[in-house]
Amino acid sequence: MGNSAAVGGAPDQAGQCGRTKAGCELGVCASRAGIEVLATELYGDARLSADETLARLVEPVRDAVTLYDERDWHSPFASGSARVDGYVICPCSMGTLGTIASGAMSNLIQRAASVALKEDRKLVLMPRETPLSAIHLEGMLKLRQAGAVILFLAPGFYHGAENVEDLVDFMVARCLDQLGVEQTLVKGWGE
Repeated sequence: MGNSAAVGGAPDQAGQCGRTKAGCELGVCASRAGIEVLATELYGDARLSADETLARLVEPVRDAVTLYDERDWHSPFASGSARVDGYVICPCSMGTLGTIASGAMSNLIQRAASVALKEDRKLVLMPRETPLSAIHLEGMLKLRQAGAVILFLAPGFYHGAENVEDLVDFMVARCLDQLGVEQTLVKGWGE
């Protein structure tokens, strides 16, 4: 991987990338809905302000991260002329997935995904919703055929996970593997 990545949704992968690869520049964009999910699921307070939620999230790697507003159409990730090596949307809601699959764009996360597809760059979408309707499955198939990687947030249990953090690390490791970023979170099969 080169030196930059864009991450939409929850940027745990951004933090891991920042800790695992020196010189990796990270752009993080969280939607309003994504910020609410982060505030609720990570910090137990849906009323936490967006600024506080994002500050807490990137604190461990703040020097390696640039935050972008979802309406920032001047972000480098909004243009194919910016040299970005990989894009991750985690978690990727079915609404976001469907919007990207349709070619529509109403925020920076969707635009960045569109740029990744049109420029034939690595795009990793990490959905977690279940069950899936035929519409969801068709959208995923359409995006896979367009070049996106669909990496469902369904951790394996074969690596001997002892807690939830181990399961999260498994998914982060899988994402980093897809981006070509070396990681030491989880050993590969047979290692």
